[in-house]
Amino acid sequence: MHQTRPGPLARGLDRIERALDRAFGPEWNPLAQLGPLGWLLFWTVAVTGIYLFAFFDTGLTETYASIEWMGRAGWWHAGLARSLHRYASDMMVVVMFAHLFREWVLGRFRGARWFSWFTGVPLVWFVYMSGITGFWLVWDRLAQYVATTTTELLDSLGIFAEPIARNFLSPAHLSDRFFTLMVFLHIAIPLLLLLLMWIHLQRITAARTRPPRGLAVLTLGSLVAVSLVAPAPLNGAADLARVPQSVGLDWFFLSAYPLIERLAPPLIWTGALVATVALASLPWLPPRPAREAPAEIFLDHCNGCERCAEDCPYNAIRMVPRSDGAPFALEAAVLADRCVACGICMGACPSSSPFRRSGGLVTGIDLPDLSLAELKARVIRAAEGAAKQEAAGQETAGQGTAGPARLMTLACAHGAGHAEAPGRVVMPCVAMAPPSLFDFILSRGLADGVVIAGCAERACYNRLGREWTDLRIARARDPMLRQRVPRERLLTVWAGPSEAARLARETGRFAERLAGLAALAQVRPLSAEERAEAEAVAAATAGPEALAGALTGALTGEAQ
Repeated sequence: MHQTRPGPLARGLDRIERALDRAFGPEWNPLAQLGPLGWLLFWTVAVTGIYLFAFFDTGLTETYASIEWMGRAGWWHAGLARSLHRYASDMMVVVMFAHLFREWVLGRFRGARWFSWFTGVPLVWFVYMSGITGFWLVWDRLAQYVATTTTELLDSLGIFAEPIARNFLSPAHLSDRFFTLMVFLHIAIPLLLLLLMWIHLQRITAARTRPPRGLAVLTLGSLVAVSLVAPAPLNGAADLARVPQSVGLDWFFLSAYPLIERLAPPLIWTGALVATVALASLPWLPPRPAREAPAEIFLDHCNGCERCAEDCPYNAIRMVPRSDGAPFALEAAVLADRCVACGICMGACPSSSPFRRSGGLVTGIDLPDLSLAELKARVIRAAEGAAKQEAAGQETAGQGTAGPARLMTLACAHGAGHAEAPGRVVMPCVAMAPPSLFDFILSRGLADGVVIAGCAERACYNRLGREWTDLRIARARDPMLRQRVPRERLLTVWAGPSEAARLARETGRFAERLAGLAALAQVRPLSAEERAEAEAVAAATAGPEALAGALTGALTGEAQ
């Protein structure tokens, strides 16, 4: 299976997020809550905007007068709301670009994830249009500067019957209807932005649109504090008879305006178009990693229980009427263009049991690039490889030397255990491993303990893998871990790609604890048939020559 491992940028980002973990805690980490924070800021801007509209007058002179009143007589409510409106908008820009950068660094924009990235690009433009129309409504010197610079740029397109910049040549050219139009735009554009935000989430299961309550309170409290200490500035009233000489730019929204003044309009429009197309095209630009094959349904082993559809993080599974005549109402159907091959569905399927002995090991929903049978074979190979290494170490140290407890690590390809190591099996997400696999490892004596090494606690690469794994182990979500499995022999480590040393420390301490426990009871070693099956599966994924050798070995073992 072609698994993209964390690169230097992802490990660097993980170090920054770890520092924020120490400051805020994993649950409140701002970088792991950028999407929900964006929604919180949008609603903050919307609510404060609605409140401000009650005190806003539309007119050539009335507009500025109403804004000035908010900052003086109404400072404690309308003025505070205006500052909160302004600073929440600025923060929304920061959160938006931080979210964009984080998803790019983590590589979560290619393959089936293209839709969320592609629909997110227009959001950038709508956020800026919402903000710029808001600046116009203040109608101070900054608004005059923004209005003249923007309209001159728009006139360069040649799509208007008359140049719209002429409206700002003198007071006689501007009427009250202009402000009515701007109010309409300032309401209509955010409504379209809200629609696009909804579309942006359509391929996400249980999308998070609310940050943790504590982080929300902290964010809003900080914005209110800043609004009280440094109220949103208001320049002098706009005067179309004079050219503004000095204005205080809002660098979050208006940072491009000095360039717009200095560069030729064709160059500005070409640059904006090229940047937008390049950003939207990133999912299909080289280097393009090989895309994993989507999950497959095997109806002979599917009873339509809906667990896979409920656990899928990307709305990639639908339940449809049964098509094979089996006595079940529904069957699962995979939407291939949405599947990211995380394997969480395989871990949710009740048929995903490595103990099954009737026929080949096939489950109701499986990954072609890393099937349950292959995962089981990898676990067996990893256990045997670790056992050989342990035996060699004991031989070097001297006969009779007791070795440490044997561990089997099931690791996420995007966490601290992403690198191959003895006794470790790496997979796209630890939630693809059904709880019965932990039982199999312990009951077959493949290891003395199982380490589940997933992503950082603050955020799972595949969104829901950590949560589902914790709930399954706690017997709070199907498929549940069997009660017979000793919990003291399971260790979950949620650590990011830069925390390999922490994973090593925690597994070392875990091995020491296990060494002091009594030996596992009721261990039934792997049978010769199970070993031969694992060798055949491993060889099948390695190539035809290896497969022939494995089959020969299996037949020889059976004859003996």
